[in-house]
Amino acid sequence: MSPPTPIPGRKIGKFMLIFAWILAIVLLTRFFGEWQSELDNPNQSPLTQTNAEGIREVKLLRNRAGHYVSNGQINGQTVKFLLDTGATDVVIPQKTADKLALEYGYASQANTANGVITVYQTELLSLQLGDIELTNVRASINPHMNIGSILLGMSALKQLELIQRDQFLTLRQHAPHD
Repeated sequence: MSPPTPIPGRKIGKFMLIFAWILAIVLLTRFFGEWQSELDNPNQSPLTQTNAEGIREVKLLRNRAGHYVSNGQINGQTVKFLLDTGATDVVIPQKTADKLALEYGYASQANTANGVITVYQTELLSLQLGDIELTNVRASINPHMNIGSILLGMSALKQLELIQRDQFLTLRQHAPHD
C-alpha cells in the first residue's frame, strides 16, 4: 500500500487558517486596548466651548474609578492629566519631565502620602486643556512618581472656576479684565 497522496492546497489552507486566527487575535487585542484606554481616559478630546463673553469652558466626564483624567498639552506636547485638588502644584513624573525637556530648578521638600520627598521646581510656559490655556504655571518634577499621568494641581486649577455636577466637572476660564 502506498502512502496517501497529499491533497493540493491543503498546506496553503492550513497556513491561511493560522494567519486568520493570528490576525483576529491582533485586531481583538487592539480593539480591547483602545476600549480600556477610553475607560481610563474618557476625555481624550475634551468637550470645549467659548461663549460670547469670552469664557472658555472644558467639560470633563468622570472615569469609572471616579477620577477626572484628560489629555492636554504642556509646552505644545500632548500629555495626560489627572486632576488633583489635593496637589499644591502641577506634579510631573521625572520621565515625563525629561521627555518634555523641562528645566530642573531648585530642590525642595514635599510632603506626600508616602512621606517627605525631594522634588525640583520648574515653570511651564504653556499648559493647555481643551481651549483653556494657562501660561507660566508653577510645577514640580517628582523623581519618585511612577504613574504616566501628570497631576494637575492647584497651581493651575486655582486660575479656573470648577463646577461639579453629576458625572461631569466643568472648568471655566474667565476672560481677562482690561
